Amino acid sequence: MESRLKVLGHPVHPMLVMFPVALFVTAVLFDLADAFGGPRVLGEVAYWDILVGLVLGVLGAAAGLFDLLAIPAGTRAKRVGVLHALVNSGVLLLFAGVWAVRTSAAQPAAGGGLLAIEVVALAGVAVGAWFGGELVDRLGVGVDPDADLDAASSLRPTGPPNSKLSQMGDAP
Repeated sequence: MESRLKVLGHPVHPMLVMFPVALFVTAVLFDLADAFGGPRVLGEVAYWDILVGLVLGVLGAAAGLFDLLAIPAGTRAKRVGVLHALVNSGVLLLFAGVWAVRTSAAQPAAGGGLLAIEVVALAGVAVGAWFGGELVDRLGVGVDPDADLDAASSLRPTGPPNSKLSQMGDAP
């Protein structure tokens, strides 16, 4: 099943989700370092990492919703896609809760309880990413139907067989 939302022939959802994943991982690492005596600025950077991760996570979720709605009902892919969406929505809610508590606090650093929630949310990131990998690698969701080891570049237009376009070769 081909992705519904693309830019230059590539699905948008995988392009967007890598940023919140990296920002959430970095936030947890910075909060851990801050909690174990690192510079106080790390807690503040983690706070902003979470905020930007939330914004980009919502954009990634919106892009993923386009693909999820296109998966036929009653398929394993639909079940895995719904689990992927639910787990990642839970991650966003957990990090949003952590961010909201930190916003109302005098110091934006995470304490023990918030750090524990962040670690649980990060475990959710791993589970959600596994479901996403299962969708793409195992079930072929979001994969171009003409994909193969010698497929033409997504930037090169394709034409009918034996046309000048198909005989031009393919770009790297």
